[in-house]
Amino acid sequence: MPRHTQDKGNIPDRFLTQLKRDLIFRRIESGIRSLQANRHRFRCCRPGQENSAVSLGYLAAWVDVGFAAPRLVEQLLARFRKVSRGELSLVDYLHLRLAEGYMAMSWGRLDEAIQHFETVLAFEPEIADKELMIIANFWIARCKRIQGRYGDALRYVEKAKRAALQMGYSNMEAVIEVLQAWCVFQEGRPSEARKMLEEAELVLQKTDDHVTRGNINSVYGRIARDEGNYDQALLRFANAIADYKKRDPKHRNLARTLVNVALVERLLALQLRDQINRDSAQRRGAQLSRTARETSSNRQHLERFYREAFKHLEEARAIYSYHNEHRGLGNIHIARSYLYLDKGELDRAASEGVSAYRIGTDKNDFILKARARIVQSAVAYCRSEEQIEEGGSYIKSSQLALELAREAVEYAKETQNRPLMAHSYIALGLAFCTDISADREEAQECCDEAMTLLKPKIDDYVWRELRMLKRILSSTGSVDSRLREWSEGLVRNKTFKQISEEFAVMVIPKVWAREGHKISRVVARLSISPKKVRKILRAQGLLSGSTY
Repeated sequence: MPRHTQDKGNIPDRFLTQLKRDLIFRRIESGIRSLQANRHRFRCCRPGQENSAVSLGYLAAWVDVGFAAPRLVEQLLARFRKVSRGELSLVDYLHLRLAEGYMAMSWGRLDEAIQHFETVLAFEPEIADKELMIIANFWIARCKRIQGRYGDALRYVEKAKRAALQMGYSNMEAVIEVLQAWCVFQEGRPSEARKMLEEAELVLQKTDDHVTRGNINSVYGRIARDEGNYDQALLRFANAIADYKKRDPKHRNLARTLVNVALVERLLALQLRDQINRDSAQRRGAQLSRTARETSSNRQHLERFYREAFKHLEEARAIYSYHNEHRGLGNIHIARSYLYLDKGELDRAASEGVSAYRIGTDKNDFILKARARIVQSAVAYCRSEEQIEEGGSYIKSSQLALELAREAVEYAKETQNRPLMAHSYIALGLAFCTDISADREEAQECCDEAMTLLKPKIDDYVWRELRMLKRILSSTGSVDSRLREWSEGLVRNKTFKQISEEFAVMVIPKVWAREGHKISRVVARLSISPKKVRKILRAQGLLSGSTY
């Protein structure tokens, strides 16, 4: 039998060595050309062939770079499912676990992925493949980052970075440093993050690793966005988009950047809306026609920002749908919800929030669930405010805003995402301000919590909401605004019965708390029906089980 027939499908050591070195030194085009030229080897890859299992580990790393879709790794892994792991060498076993971990990570099953990678790391003293350990540490850090556990991610980043430094892999070290910069930025240290990005950019600008170079621009853009430097943010995001397109016009990071562009466009729209409101308030005499013309032009610009934001979100949605990327799709629903909220389309905003929460629940994604509950609480808050202006009953909406915000806080606490935790506390504080039975002290506590979690920024959207909460608290003081209005005869077209009902909702939970959560004591203290006490407490979500 001819030798080339016998060797068909074999995976030579020299091929694996080249793949490994191209990956570590970030020679991306070289590695992808080599993979494309050797596709036949993977088509014939099966258990029992020399280097077959090891090749899957490195193929997973190249798929992560952008060589092919994850389903290629999934198809090849299926051939190994019936193989007893005891029949494999240790190196083969660990590379299979690495590939399985990659698939779990790509599916969003992060805890499962981490278990695979931790198994690989457990055998570090026993194998010489240090590149495998660098990848395993790096991917655990990625999983922790996606979970919002930035402090945990940094510990694995340090391990991966130290190993790369010891091996003299400066390019790989730079790739890891970009992830480190993102985590440091999320911990509220943008200056340190910038320094790391500068160092990584200097090294990687000599490579064709367009995805990581795009990531560098993307992080720069996020830093600029959070500091209110929107022109710089858009410039960096444009550079990131150009980098990603050089590798793949459907790269999932391209979709993420398009979402970031849409968020900046929303912030620009909010900034312009503030300007329009100021102009309207300042119209006087001869300035009227000039100001009116300017306002008309500004409103056109405002609509353009919103149109562009929706357009970019739709482009991102198409890419995320192609990859079936749950977090990305959820974030698009949330971004749309805020856009509809700005435009006063509350039903659409609520629907988008529900869709985002459903995705987060399906994947047990605490970050997505917290973000969804925050925007859902914001919608309920707006409904409550509108009902106040219309003179209707706003109890239901205010209670819903409070309930949703409380859930957001609990979900956010499952992460180490400080801005997310701060945002959830702000949502809870705003909900307390609309809830007629709540004490303003609780809203102030939420405001204080948010302040401790946030670093001073210029015009980040979270800070906008924090400033709104602070304005509300400073304008209301310690006396509930409704009590003040009623004392001045401002009843907002309400009947005496409606006012009495609202007063009961305000007072009864407080008395119940002071009386040791005993309904019988509330009944005796206020000479009120126990049925009514239970009804109000149950509506507030305060009553569970039997209380006497």
